[in-house]
Amino acid sequence: MLKQSFCYPCFLRDGMNLDTLCREAARIGYQGVELWFRDEAFDSVVAAAKAHGLTVASMCGHRSLQVGMNQRQEHPRILGELRESIDLAHRLGIPNLICFSGNRHDGQSDTEGQEACASCLEQITGEAAAAGINLNIELLNSKVDHPGYQCDHVAWGVELCRRVHHPRVKLLFDIYHMQIMDGDIIRYIRDNIGYIGHFHTAGNPGRQDLDGAQELNYSAICRAIADTGYDGFVAHEFRPKADPIEALRVAFAVCAVQ
Repeated sequence: MLKQSFCYPCFLRDGMNLDTLCREAARIGYQGVELWFRDEAFDSVVAAAKAHGLTVASMCGHRSLQVGMNQRQEHPRILGELRESIDLAHRLGIPNLICFSGNRHDGQSDTEGQEACASCLEQITGEAAAAGINLNIELLNSKVDHPGYQCDHVAWGVELCRRVHHPRVKLLFDIYHMQIMDGDIIRYIRDNIGYIGHFHTAGNPGRQDLDGAQELNYSAICRAIADTGYDGFVAHEFRPKADPIEALRVAFAVCAVQ
């Protein structure tokens, strides 16, 4: 069965604490919880996950989403942040770090952006491999949510992975974002599963629940993922319309395929 996780900031509503959220998620069957950039809640996330038998499945390895690896002058900062994150992830058993291409800037071509990102990643892959950590470059849409983001198509991300050519450099395949940009989700997953280290979900349009009001067939998508032999996490990253625990329960059932 696919391992499922959830991005805790999406589901932590007023009146609920992290311990309660993780406890209820574990009861549903979740195996992981994750975060974005480390903040003052980080230690609480780690503690709640440990208390309820969850893996901290993923976190951001560096800042920021907009100013990323495609800017060579930012490489010293990004590499420093990644080294700190790799050490922390190794110590805490976190298998995935999220990396960002950054936004297009100064007329930079796609090829130039890929070359800059590859140069940055090539300097850190050995340390990631030694720690057993995946560096997952996130695919995000530039049409609705993240105007200007460069790694905004599956083909762009795959080409970057090919340039680096290292088993620890993968893609964070966000199904919601790639439905907006590319569509044909199952075919892209099947054809490129070797380059995918992590998945995010959300309903489209709206980035909300995996329900009948959105257009993606998540049962079929998750069955296709399972059929590839993928053994990583599928993580829910949507804003629930109502009760977050019920939304997690429904999402888990939709994606619980063998």
